[in-house]
Amino acid sequence: MHRRTIVTVAKALLGIGAACAAAGVTWAQAYPSKPVRLIVPFAPGGTTDIVARTVSERMGPVLGQTVIVENKAGGGGLVGASEIARSAPDGYTIGMATVSTTAANPAINPKITYNPLTDFTPIINLAATPNVIAVHPSFPAKDYKSFIAVLKANPGKYSYGSSGTGGIGHLQMELFKSLSGTFVTHIPYRGAGPALNDTVAGQVPIIFDNLPSALPFIKDGRLIAIVVSAPNRLAQLPNVPTFKEVGLEPVNRMAFYGIHGPKGMPKDVVDKIYSSAKKTLEDPAVKKRIEDTGSIIISNTPDQFAAQIKAEYDVYRQVVINQKLKLD
Repeated sequence: MHRRTIVTVAKALLGIGAACAAAGVTWAQAYPSKPVRLIVPFAPGGTTDIVARTVSERMGPVLGQTVIVENKAGGGGLVGASEIARSAPDGYTIGMATVSTTAANPAINPKITYNPLTDFTPIINLAATPNVIAVHPSFPAKDYKSFIAVLKANPGKYSYGSSGTGGIGHLQMELFKSLSGTFVTHIPYRGAGPALNDTVAGQVPIIFDNLPSALPFIKDGRLIAIVVSAPNRLAQLPNVPTFKEVGLEPVNRMAFYGIHGPKGMPKDVVDKIYSSAKKTLEDPAVKKRIEDTGSIIISNTPDQFAAQIKAEYDVYRQVVINQKLKLD
């Protein structure tokens, strides 16, 4: 082959490479080119749903496409989380990551269909919130001391609702039972919303719930807060003690609400979702809406969120082992 021909071919190949590179950049910048699904692995009405809808509404314009919230309830978050894990890693199906789906449920459920540490791409932890044990006004106790006395005097008489078997409400309440020497029957629901509705209606006397979804009912007297998991007493509930105050510090853990996707997501797509969510959390209206529920904004990086998920899973796994907890 003549030298001139070789040079011509080389230039042509370089031109093709440059064109492909340019096309690649264009493709990456084009994300998202269609609406993005945000799977909430619980029924509407719970805290996960509240946070998801608050963020998604304002995040869509920042991201450049509509973010559609889709509730996939069941199995304490297992059904929705499994769908997130199975989705294509293209950024068009992402979901809410909670303590229930990434730590509590995997820690106690031997039949779980995903690995919480390897089957997802952590993107951002949006917010964290205290949890609360609350009772229907008809319950014969209105404060923690009386609550414990009633439960100890009536083992097995009362029941409590949670967001589902293996969820944070289930695991933390079971830990509470083990440490306090009490026994109440677990009634699992397909999400915090249905559990909350039945407790407010008096169908179930006790609930272990995230504070944001329970707080409106506590404020109007339709539920009575007994004890909360929070670093300190809450401004919204100044007369309600923390689990640490009553000597049950291992139960004193807050829930988190983040965004993750299936494993293998391209870094540029992760970065786009992360930056869009972070900017959304800086919106005063979004910040106020989330903080008004009793939650705090976290807004950490993908690496920080991954480390947080692992730490939380390790804690709950040890709780399950130490307390010999099993699924109902």
